[in-house]
Amino acid sequence: MEIHWVNGQYREDNRIFDSLFEVYEWTDSLYQDFSNHFFREENVGYATPNVKVIDCLTELIPQWAGYINVVVVLHRDEIEVDGKYVYRVWTSYSR
Repeated sequence: MEIHWVNGQYREDNRIFDSLFEVYEWTDSLYQDFSNHFFREENVGYATPNVKVIDCLTELIPQWAGYINVVVVLHRDEIEVDGKYVYRVWTSYSR
């Protein structure tokens, strides 16, 4: 399964946000990146050291997919990279 990772193109990708407002503003700004992949029914994901961003995306991604009538299956996990945890969330489709 190929996953298109959205992270890596913005300097905020590795930022630890202080407030939930900042987290929501950042994750909401990722809508366009995710929706482009939803239209093509491609698996898309995001990885960050900030678990609050993943928590927010876990709530927003199903809403975003619903806006364009796409049903996604949401996955999330955490991995260790160079002694630090990286949290990931990604989509797949039940076909």
